[in-house]
Amino acid sequence: MEAQQPKPPQAETPKVEVTVETADNAPLATVPPTSESESQFQEYVDLVLSYLSKLPDYMGDFFGEYQKPLLTVGLIVAAFVTVKVTLAVLDALNDIPLLSPFFELVGMGYAGWFVYRYLLRASTRKELSEELKGLKNQVLGNAPKV
Repeated sequence: MEAQQPKPPQAETPKVEVTVETADNAPLATVPPTSESESQFQEYVDLVLSYLSKLPDYMGDFFGEYQKPLLTVGLIVAAFVTVKVTLAVLDALNDIPLLSPFFELVGMGYAGWFVYRYLLRASTRKELSEELKGLKNQVLGNAPKV
């Protein structure tokens, strides 16, 4: 059972009245709102709004003038992000048991096939050389020499 605790006696709070007398019973002076601070605020608001209304024009001019450098920076950032994501995925795959040795076996098998297919005989080495020259010409834009 709960033990009943005695309630503390409550003291009465005294009521205090304050009377301020002014000369000739005139009302107290109030401070009128300053129109100067409001006008300064309105000037700042107008300045910000005018800047924001011209912002699309500024951005269009900026992108028009610096289109190639911005594209280059964007491609570099995209390549960096792609490399980081690829490395993160490969690291996650390497943490799976038996998957890392499997990938190593696949890599060794492909390397063996490449040596067998392109590097053992002189005729296949010549074929590989011609394919690489053709690829180089496609990438660099050089016309093949006849």
